[in-house]
Amino acid sequence: MNLNELKTLCGLYGTSGREHAVRSYILEELRKLELPQDAVRVDRLGNVLVHKKGAADAKHRVMFSAHMDEVALMVTHINSDGTLHFDTVGGVSAAAVIGRQVVVGEQQLNGVIGSKPVHLLSADARKKPADMETLYCDLGTCSKEETARLVRPGDIIYFPANAQEFGDGSLVSKAIDDRFGCLVLLDLIRSDLPYDTDFAFVVQEEVGLRGSGTAAAQLDPDFAVVLEATTAADIPGSGGSDRVCELGGGAVISFMDGRTVYDKAMYDLAVQLCESQGIAWQTKTKIAGGNDAGAIQNAGRGARVLAVSVPCRYLHAPASVIRISDAEQCEKLAFALIPALQEQNV
Repeated sequence: MNLNELKTLCGLYGTSGREHAVRSYILEELRKLELPQDAVRVDRLGNVLVHKKGAADAKHRVMFSAHMDEVALMVTHINSDGTLHFDTVGGVSAAAVIGRQVVVGEQQLNGVIGSKPVHLLSADARKKPADMETLYCDLGTCSKEETARLVRPGDIIYFPANAQEFGDGSLVSKAIDDRFGCLVLLDLIRSDLPYDTDFAFVVQEEVGLRGSGTAAAQLDPDFAVVLEATTAADIPGSGGSDRVCELGGGAVISFMDGRTVYDKAMYDLAVQLCESQGIAWQTKTKIAGGNDAGAIQNAGRGARVLAVSVPCRYLHAPASVIRISDAEQCEKLAFALIPALQEQNV
């Protein structure tokens, strides 16, 4: 796994419906491979669909999917004092953004997410979690007119690019969800595959799994594998099933989440591959969340689905954390699944 490329992908800015920079990077990397002209296409919604020829024709149509978009904030109004009112694009917690530096608009202006000072809060308000509606973005401007020359409603507020290694084999960055999955797909496409395989870099996962369903309807896969990041709650104060999954435990193979009941035979196959090939794995201990498998599963004629995820602390926050070793285990499993889904009785 190319860690530098993961950092590059995470550093790109591209929220739901604004995936242009990520898509451009992926298309440029695909052009370097000199694939047949009809092997790569961009659909009306902005998904990048790739068909990679393998050493042999595929018995089953298999699709690997990852989403290009990241969570962010969107400017909705310029306040009279020049600060910005905003709403979320995807699931962002107010507690995760208060006091954070951000990057605003096409000019990538510096900004800070502000909140009402504690001495102005009522006694009741001090006891409650922060409310996104009460936050604002401070650009350091002095008036509404000055801000309006720089930013307009609909502009995006991003968490700054900050990817770096730290600790004992960890990586911190914004947008690991799901630039990690995009990297795995690129690595698969660059490889000599044993069988023909389809790949989908999809849009707008964070706002309702909107791109993956249309991609699956076009590719019509028998099997679909979603490469994702999933919440790890292995933090102080959590225990038992509330930890969901843990950094350092390997690839996360889900049997069910809040949106999807995963194909049992595909789940069993993934576990068998991990145990036979020495790939570290774990499963989620809490049924929650969801990903593009939920839309792929019932798109078109339907598909059998599996999710392989890297455990990630502080998901949808300005600084998410993964173990590099877990990411490598996920990629090993992805490579192992390509021949297994064709050759084994699933």
